[in-house]
Amino acid sequence: MGIPMEGERVQIHSYKHNGKIHRVWEETTVLKGTQGLVIGGNDRTLVTESDGRTWITREPAICYFHSQLWFNIIAMIREDGVYYYCNISSPFIWDDEALKYIDYDLDIKVFPDMTFILLDEDEYERHRAEMKYPDVIDKILKDNVDKLIRWIRQRKGPFAPDFIDIWYERYLTYRQ
Repeated sequence: MGIPMEGERVQIHSYKHNGKIHRVWEETTVLKGTQGLVIGGNDRTLVTESDGRTWITREPAICYFHSQLWFNIIAMIREDGVYYYCNISSPFIWDDEALKYIDYDLDIKVFPDMTFILLDEDEYERHRAEMKYPDVIDKILKDNVDKLIRWIRQRKGPFAPDFIDIWYERYLTYRQ
């Protein structure tokens, strides 16, 4: 597995456990790319859903993907602060076509005051039964929900003070 290069514009592909495409983000600028971590930035990027519907993101975002963690984090930069949308997912892979991961339904939305809510538990249970998530995956995912909540509470990783500001400033250098 290679790594995307800093400054490269890449697609992000989200799949479901059954291997079917879930969502594609057309263009994200790589701000940091290593074997273990990809940080990207995008703004008003085209998103295509599995049913063919499309929409365009409304605000700049910094995206955080890790090759060992079963979640990824999207920080949306809005006028009233940074909102985080955290996907419980497989670790990412990079295959020279796109950055790819499996979306496992559970999400955590974090507000600028760092309060948060766990979303889509019903969808997770439905898909877990339909797609027969193995028990080992179920345990990994639930453990990573707990880890992500600890990160939020401890202001770790993308939740740390200034993390998003620093990476957004870097993103702006590529937009000029």
